[in-house]
Amino acid sequence: MSSPLAGVRVVEYAQYVAGPLCGVLLADLGAEVIKVEPPAGDGYRQVMPVAPDVGRYFVPLNRGKRSVVLDLKTDGGRRASARLLATADVVLHNYPPERARAFGLDWETVHARAPAAVVGLVSSFGGTGPLAGAPAYDLIAQAHSGLLTAHASAGDRVPVRAGGIPIADLTAGLLLASGVLAALVRARASGEGDIVEVSLLAAAMAVQLQDLVWLDGEADDSGPRVADRSHLEARASEIAGGVAMNPYYRCFEAPDGFVAVACLNVVQRRAFLALYGLEDATVEAPDLVPDDPEVLAAKEALTAEIERRIAGRPAAEWLRRFGAAGVPCGLVHARESVYADPQVASTGLVGEIVQPGLGAVRLLAPFVRVGGEAAPPAPAPVLGADTEAMLEELA
Repeated sequence: MSSPLAGVRVVEYAQYVAGPLCGVLLADLGAEVIKVEPPAGDGYRQVMPVAPDVGRYFVPLNRGKRSVVLDLKTDGGRRASARLLATADVVLHNYPPERARAFGLDWETVHARAPAAVVGLVSSFGGTGPLAGAPAYDLIAQAHSGLLTAHASAGDRVPVRAGGIPIADLTAGLLLASGVLAALVRARASGEGDIVEVSLLAAAMAVQLQDLVWLDGEADDSGPRVADRSHLEARASEIAGGVAMNPYYRCFEAPDGFVAVACLNVVQRRAFLALYGLEDATVEAPDLVPDDPEVLAAKEALTAEIERRIAGRPAAEWLRRFGAAGVPCGLVHARESVYADPQVASTGLVGEIVQPGLGAVRLLAPFVRVGGEAAPPAPAPVLGADTEAMLEELA
């Protein structure tokens, strides 16, 4: 079976995370992805370097691509880029408007050269508004959207990204890929390309869509408020209070490790309580904070009792008992050992490449499957390795 995007050429000018992630997803689906880099390379090549021009984070976001070095600040580089754009089905970039126009990557210029091409653009704050064109990275998008205060621990002096994960960047890449694929389908039918834009701000808000819901009178429309230490303390207290009063969706500590329990419906919650012969007057709506302090104290006492019992028996025993009762559960794995998980291995999520200049690297294999199979991952390109061949092709 041929890959769904076989024959599709993607020309990627994007750097760092969001745009390159979109490019990887398209490459995994069979597209030829040509990464156009400045002479110094994508800036992510120098983040956490593990070999010359190879960064630890660069490899998984650029595996399977070709690298062409063009200096878009020169006439020659822009002329070569124009020839390459004329062959593109998809163009990806994350340049602000002025630089995009200077480099010939604005929508009008690309559309004139390749009318059926789809342009996928990652912006910081979107194309309109007072911050249109302003630069930003994941941390700034998380800060501006309020996502940076979604999680806090007691004693935090400043907000920190949950797990250090660039949630806005990664979400933007995923959203951009879905938009590009939709636009590509329409372009194939109509012969007319389109522009798809995803901002880091929108992505940071998208992951909060179930939380950014305010009933009448709840929202603060007086203007944006700057978070301070009191917000962190209140959020940390809210999180700690939620863990203390709700035993149905959280982690517990057994003598030999942590066990996660996730009971999202009443049947599962009652089955969980039945294991301990306990009852909960709020079992049908355990997330709501009771107005009655006695009810709240009873909920916290219930959770403490379940904590005490789970602490007395091995994690494996609890997994067996939970499974038999129909209670969703799982062990909490250390991240460095996740590739040793039989379930992860059996689903083909563990990939291995031989990265030039670095050697064997284990990384996440293509994780979107079409037709049940995915091609094995290929290494990230050596900076400029395909420049000569591509220029000869375009001559």
